[in-house]
Amino acid sequence: MEWPPGPYEYAMFALLLMTIPVQRLLTRDEVHMRVPLRGLLNEIRDKGYWWHIALYLLMFLYKAIIDHHNEPMKARVGGYTHWIHAIEGDWTLWVQETFYSDLLTDLLSAHYLFMYLFMIWFSPMYYILSRDEVMADKAALNYFVIYLLAVPMYLFFNVEVTSSFIPGMEAPLYHDEFTLAFFTTHDPMDNAVPSLHIGLPISLLILNRLHCRELGIAIKDWRHREFDIFVMANVAIYFFSIQYLGIHWIVDIIPGIILAIVCSMFCHSMQPILRKTALKDWKELLPDRKQSIFAVVSVLLFSGVLIFGAIDGPGADEDIPNYRLGNGDVKLDTIEVHSLSHPVGVEIRNVGENPVDVMIVDRDQVVPYSDKGIIDWDSIIADSTMDSNFRLSSLAEGELLNTEVEIDSLFDSYLVLLRVSESADGSAEVRITMEYVDDELIWSALLASWPSFIIFGIVVEGYVNRSKQVVSDDIANVDSR
Repeated sequence: MEWPPGPYEYAMFALLLMTIPVQRLLTRDEVHMRVPLRGLLNEIRDKGYWWHIALYLLMFLYKAIIDHHNEPMKARVGGYTHWIHAIEGDWTLWVQETFYSDLLTDLLSAHYLFMYLFMIWFSPMYYILSRDEVMADKAALNYFVIYLLAVPMYLFFNVEVTSSFIPGMEAPLYHDEFTLAFFTTHDPMDNAVPSLHIGLPISLLILNRLHCRELGIAIKDWRHREFDIFVMANVAIYFFSIQYLGIHWIVDIIPGIILAIVCSMFCHSMQPILRKTALKDWKELLPDRKQSIFAVVSVLLFSGVLIFGAIDGPGADEDIPNYRLGNGDVKLDTIEVHSLSHPVGVEIRNVGENPVDVMIVDRDQVVPYSDKGIIDWDSIIADSTMDSNFRLSSLAEGELLNTEVEIDSLFDSYLVLLRVSESADGSAEVRITMEYVDDELIWSALLASWPSFIIFGIVVEGYVNRSKQVVSDDIANVDSR
């Protein structure tokens, strides 16, 4: 554990501290259904919850692999932020400027940092502690499956956060002394589409309703109604905060909801099989013939779209910016550590009309001069003259900076900082491309996307079959008359 503790450590401490009180509050009218803490291990053993733990550990490993792929691939797949911006413009900037206050920023930042992790952890724990193994299964599956579904978009459809692309948009959560190191280590900041802060809880809400429909009861009569309302309240907060904090676009929410629908349908249908087999008979988990056909078609179709449409496609056009900034803005990009023996190639191209100042600097020199979205450019320069990797350049219109950054330690972290030159008046546009030693990860990324395509195919097959069954039942009812 780092000292002093950072955002992750504080969030994990709060998560563990609040689990029991929140669960007890939400189940105050059904005390008899609670699992006592002294009986929790027995409950886990008796209900077979070990695979839930294994699923979360697998998710941790899988996400690490995906994160390793993200940056090296960008040289081949580029980004599509300009498409999203062309659709919705500067709406989120209006939201931030209209409602901005230091108090609101602090509250929403704390909520964004904590509640997403809490929801991932708390959802299955709530149901475990409430003696509902069916919903505990579905909640554990929910996080795993919705991330699997998002992987192809994260890898092949990069979209920068709004604060990186909208001039004047601040990043009060990212560009802060307390959080900057955490986010530049764990968040690529170009995985805006889809928004899983919206997708994850909405998928859980849909699962709740599918479950109630199966039980033949209204959601308002369900014994977990308080928890359902708790989730809905946090969705409402997220809907506002992801715009206010300079993170997600409005458009990001739509694919998040689509993935939520697909995820919930898959988890709802898969849970009885998992509960029945308890992962002892893995053959029971394999798709049947019809499901396999739909899955194969889905894999071939979407793989073809990625191979012929995304790789070296329109997003890789070197004249398209992935950063836009206005006067006074300081934007940043992270140089990741992938090798200690091969330097990272950094290509920065000014694709706009105004000159741009560029700084490459050790992250530790930036952290002390970041506060609530504001990065003090001049103070960083004054404090970074002894850094061997420090670079300071000015790029005129159309000019290119091509350099390399040597990485000496796994704990090194360097940032590219951008600002409009003080002599200019107006916005600037920049394209940053990193060249890593392992920049040919396209095919392993494609393979990592197959689970998403398979799940989608299985869900489509289930929907088609249900539609056919409804039509057949209607015909039978007509004939019987």
